[in-house]
Amino acid sequence: MTGANSTENLNHLLGLFFAEGEAVGQFVETPADSMPDAYRRLLDHEEHMTVAVEAHHESLVDVEVLETNITETHYSRRILLRRRDNREVVQWGLVRIHLASLSDEVREEIEQQHRPLGRILVRHNFLRTIHVDALWKVETGPELYEQFGLDTPTTVYGRTADIHLNGEPAVEVLEIVAPLA
Repeated sequence: MTGANSTENLNHLLGLFFAEGEAVGQFVETPADSMPDAYRRLLDHEEHMTVAVEAHHESLVDVEVLETNITETHYSRRILLRRRDNREVVQWGLVRIHLASLSDEVREEIEQQHRPLGRILVRHNFLRTIHVDALWKVETGPELYEQFGLDTPTTVYGRTADIHLNGEPAVEVLEIVAPLA
């Protein structure tokens, strides 16, 4: 999808944790062919970002949950993925999960906040389909500036996507890759 729906999806996810999306950054939808190659390889695919960043950085990653929001129907969290070998931040993200799509066991494992979502879904053998909604060029705002440990404003890239579990829409994500060397 492109256009208004992509922007609405982005704003919906940002609104879960931020009164103003500009706190995260300035977002411009961008085609894959205008992204730097390394970012395109990390974002323009229909795989879990956990798998992609682990392969790119040649390190397992751990999740650091910064904030959660739980309702009767949804579990949302604001996260960082950190390399296990040196604790470097490799991704910032927002995740919103429709709880009815999960078993109690999977829900409990997600709420324990010990493993990245992608690793949990793979481990529990869900039939997963990832649909990239849009790719984004992002000028870092205060949130990303702080979480990525930046000294100067920086351009990074991200994506919004939906994950279907066993054929049903279940997860919405905003994933932004940390600056690449």
